[in-house]
Amino acid sequence: MERRNMKKVTILIPCYNEESSLPALYQALKELMEGQQGYEWEVLLVNDGSRDNTISEIRKLREQDKRICYIDLSRNFGKENAMLAGFDYATGDCMVIMDADLQHPPHVIPEMLKYWEEGYEDVYAKRITRGKESWLRKRLTLLYYHLLQKTTRVEILENVGDFRLLDRKCIDALKQLRETQRYTKGMYCWVGFKKHEVLFEQGDRVAGESSFNFTRLLALAMDGITSFTTAPLRIATVLGLLVSVVAFAFMCYVLITTLIWGDPVQGYPTLMTVVLFLGGVQLLSLGIIGEYLGRIFHETKGRPVYIISEREGV
Repeated sequence: MERRNMKKVTILIPCYNEESSLPALYQALKELMEGQQGYEWEVLLVNDGSRDNTISEIRKLREQDKRICYIDLSRNFGKENAMLAGFDYATGDCMVIMDADLQHPPHVIPEMLKYWEEGYEDVYAKRITRGKESWLRKRLTLLYYHLLQKTTRVEILENVGDFRLLDRKCIDALKQLRETQRYTKGMYCWVGFKKHEVLFEQGDRVAGESSFNFTRLLALAMDGITSFTTAPLRIATVLGLLVSVVAFAFMCYVLITTLIWGDPVQGYPTLMTVVLFLGGVQLLSLGIIGEYLGRIFHETKGRPVYIISEREGV
């Protein structure tokens, strides 16, 4: 009876090519769960179409410890969609989301649970440092968060990722957001609820290499901007208006000078500069519109966000 009344904590871990990280991850989680015996634990691993032996390692962990549950997706759908699969199948009263590479240290979780017990519904971990990242990547990341804060009506937390504890209320709210072009970091803020931060030192990967290269990070940034703000469309409108005003003023100038001083055959460089500039502005505006239209196109298909190949324990 006492066991049945214990609160249940789900640890959600998306995995992509994390075969070499899983043994160390399991040992760290095992120490955590044995040190926090006042809770019932569920570790939910979501294999996001890994190309190595990640799913085989997960099956071995399941055989050793029945607290390990897993979902094997039919292909790589991306971390955001893999997390949604975890939201759908998590059974805990709260859920902790963390990475498999131990950059998110499990020893922070007891502090998260403490604030959750105090009534906070979204306890997010804020990085003190960003680990071994290049100077350029750090600068671009901070610039991205600054731009997002300035252009959206929803407060996007800076230096805060997916490492957080969510109450069942938050989980149920996030499950209702089924869009395919997902930016979960913004969704955490959009759904609201009572939040509290904890600080942590981000560690380095225990094994393997990060799958988030510059191209994937740029795509994630585009998803964040287009999912939570229409500011690029407004910028394109304002830029088009300004260019039209300048072009009209230049047209008046050319007309007046022609009437007064005649029309010598000159100005080819100026003409080409204006034409190329206007063409660049038009292509930029069309590109911005195309980004939003592409997302509308994907949403109208109505396809499932993910497809499960195998699941165990859920």
